[in-house]
Amino acid sequence: MGWYERLGQWSDQHRFGVDLTVTLVLAVVFVPASAAFSASGASGYATHGGWAAFWAVLLLLPLPWRRSRPLASAITVYAVALAHLLAGYLLIFPADFAVLVALYSVTVYGPRWAHRTAIASSLAGAVVLGVALGLLSGRLADLAMMVFFTSAFGGMTFLAVWAFGLVRRSRRETIAALVDRAERLEVERDQQARIATAAERARIAREMHDIVAHSLSVIIAQADGGRYAAAHDPDAAARALTTVSETGRTALADMRRLLGVLRSEAPRVPGPAPAVGPGGTLALPAGRGTAPGESAGSPYGPPASGPASGATAALERAPQPDTADLESLVAQVRDSGLRVSFVRVGDARQLPPGAGLTVYRVCQEALTNVLKHAGPDPEVTVVVRWGATTLDLEVEDDGRGASTAADTDARPGGYGVLGMRERAALFGGTVQVGPRPGGGFRVHLRLPVPPAPGAAPGPAAVSGPAATTAVLPAPAPSGRMGPARPPGAAVPPPPPPPTPA
Repeated sequence: MGWYERLGQWSDQHRFGVDLTVTLVLAVVFVPASAAFSASGASGYATHGGWAAFWAVLLLLPLPWRRSRPLASAITVYAVALAHLLAGYLLIFPADFAVLVALYSVTVYGPRWAHRTAIASSLAGAVVLGVALGLLSGRLADLAMMVFFTSAFGGMTFLAVWAFGLVRRSRRETIAALVDRAERLEVERDQQARIATAAERARIAREMHDIVAHSLSVIIAQADGGRYAAAHDPDAAARALTTVSETGRTALADMRRLLGVLRSEAPRVPGPAPAVGPGGTLALPAGRGTAPGESAGSPYGPPASGPASGATAALERAPQPDTADLESLVAQVRDSGLRVSFVRVGDARQLPPGAGLTVYRVCQEALTNVLKHAGPDPEVTVVVRWGATTLDLEVEDDGRGASTAADTDARPGGYGVLGMRERAALFGGTVQVGPRPGGGFRVHLRLPVPPAPGAAPGPAAVSGPAATTAVLPAPAPSGRMGPARPPGAAVPPPPPPPTPA
């Protein structure tokens, strides 16, 4: 901003004081000059210098309010000019320049109708002044010439001042519009920042809920089972403690990865500790780099060794789980003692970013609710059905969770079902939660997915206590599950179609 802009801004902030000072300075010069002009007889017959000074003061008096009260100031100046013209003082020079100042001020700072009325009045006044000066000469030829020249000169002067005022007015309106737009953009930016902050908080809250609730449910179940089995089966207690340790490390790695986005500096690993996962190392998700022969007991795959800096880098690069990790999730829950079967129908394909995480988290939350509310020894079936344009995830159990569903949803702080629905809504999906026909509870997620060009539905792969891998038809639409099969039992083939008699 240059000195001229700063001066204009300061003048706008102190309008009345600046205009009053300028008017007083002009009055010191204009009032004596107007008195001398009238005393010489140039204003008309029988004019007096004292009265001319009086009219000059009245013309200059409204000018301090020309910007703060432009309409009132212009009306007063025009009325005084008309009054001294009717009183016989045809022209009071240089005080009559106040009419030009009033026209400019009302054009720049007044309403539109006011400056249009002012320019029309000014042009009419120029004609009236020309007629008065022509009548003062007393000759008809002088009257016509005086009217022509006075109207032309006065009209051109008034039009030039009016045009300059319009340019100035347009510039002020443009600046005001830009300032208003900048203020609106600032308000909108702050609103968008608040909305983004609220959305990010909700996302982090959902992630933290899924990680902590699921991990703690598994840890509690394993700790209780290990406590009861310690006296009779020490090996079972040791396995339970191993699952507790691996689940806790996995949850810690997930929390560090999630909360790492809130830090401005790189995450620091205290001391020379090698890693985060089982055995003191970080493990990546199962199915992503698992070497043959390595154990996949942890849902995050085999241990990876390396220095602390490598563990930190791996923690930052660890991908979010998606549909490829559902089997590892089921295996983790199965290790906690829950009878879970996993069914996959159709050909899996690539999902948009975040959609796979949504499917994983909904399945995780549903299995967590089974651990919490289904009661002792429920049987659970997880079905992932890939359709032409949709992905359906169904988690069903035959426990007693349906009897406590209403209490679960009404309990303060129960955000599991709400989080599932919010996640699905982000990708245009739906979540249906409720009792299952025949007893138990059912969670059904339907998510739109990109269509598979020319892909036909494939066979269903099943893993669980019934079989590790087998071919099964899709579950019945009713959603009812059959009776539990003993571990190691073969899956019976589907019944043959009836033959006609």
